[in-house]
Amino acid sequence: MTEAYTRMIQQMMESGQEMLRAFNPGLETFKVGGFDKMFPTMPADVMEMWFGKTFNRDGLDAKTRLLVTLAGLTAMGALAEPQLKLTVRHALEAGATEREIAEVIWQMSMFGGLPAMQKALELAQAVFDERNDAK
Repeated sequence: MTEAYTRMIQQMMESGQEMLRAFNPGLETFKVGGFDKMFPTMPADVMEMWFGKTFNRDGLDAKTRLLVTLAGLTAMGALAEPQLKLTVRHALEAGATEREIAEVIWQMSMFGGLPAMQKALELAQAVFDERNDAK
């Protein structure tokens, strides 16, 4: 492991801890139920600053980083329901379309299986419906 890589990982961890403290300092006592409702959707420019530019200024933008995260959560079997729904909300705010989100999830059927894809699509659709109802 190079010094630059170690420094990057350390910066990522520090940024993550700082974000958690900013969102809710009492996270060590939270209950998982309703997790996705605990955090408001960040504005696109804030997500771009934190996710798109903080970790790797010349790397992925926030939208791409969130779609990659969604792919990973789906391939894991869509077991992290609150995190998946939160990622869908943030991806939409970062500029992803419902179609792009659905395609990422469909692509993961080859890696996570059809049940994982179906569960992730159901969770994403719930977010889409909430969003459309709020309009």
